[in-house]
Amino acid sequence: MSPVIETSTPENAPRFIVGFAVTPDEIAETQRLRYRIFAGEMGADIDGGEQGLDTDHYDAWCRHLTVRETSSGRLVACTRILTDDKAPRAGGFYSAGEFDLKMIDSLPGRVMEVGRTCVDAEYRSGAVIAVLWQGLAEFIIKNGFDYLFGCASIGLEDGGANAHAILDQIKLKYMAEPWQRVRPLIPLPIADARPADKSPRLPPLLKAYFSLGAKACGEPYWDREFNCADVFVLLNVTDLHPRYARHFMDRSKIEETTVVAGHA
Repeated sequence: MSPVIETSTPENAPRFIVGFAVTPDEIAETQRLRYRIFAGEMGADIDGGEQGLDTDHYDAWCRHLTVRETSSGRLVACTRILTDDKAPRAGGFYSAGEFDLKMIDSLPGRVMEVGRTCVDAEYRSGAVIAVLWQGLAEFIIKNGFDYLFGCASIGLEDGGANAHAILDQIKLKYMAEPWQRVRPLIPLPIADARPADKSPRLPPLLKAYFSLGAKACGEPYWDREFNCADVFVLLNVTDLHPRYARHFMDRSKIEETTVVAGHA
């Protein structure tokens, strides 16, 4: 059985539920949400467009974490998890197509990759992202992972000026130690200009990563297909922010929040 965590409204009624997509229809639902955001919003040319699905061969080897609105059952967010024991069967981690991952291979302990994270445009609130990350934190701790890594995207709609301003912030506050760096296979070009706003907001996914205690691992990858800069981030579970660590490492609190279950 896989745990499902609820958040509540002020009246203590559950609003969002996090769990795993298991059946082919449930997994297709996550692929449909991904397509709507990546192709519809970001304009990416994605395989599976004829069916309105974002699919690749990694999906078969991943766990698909979902967040649903309790009242409607609507899928509002999803991400996929590729664990170190499944990655070899998938031909490696997805991020290896963008970065040299020798650093990941040298890490002690278990590692897992998070990818294809997206949130429905109507539900991009802190509450939904928090629920998604609560589910990830519980999965990490219950399955004994030592590191989580993945990519978070910054759009390049303005030619990269805003992205470089965000990257300047990251270099000052959130950069990993030199030995924990990865090299992008296609570096992001220098922008022609810088935005007037010298302190732009971090994208929600990046902000969530850093709130957990993750670090950026060097220069971003230039994803020309998605027209974005991908920042590689790494979370050492021992660096998990105390607010999350207290909640999920305390077994009694896990049991209190795990009130609905579904098949793994």
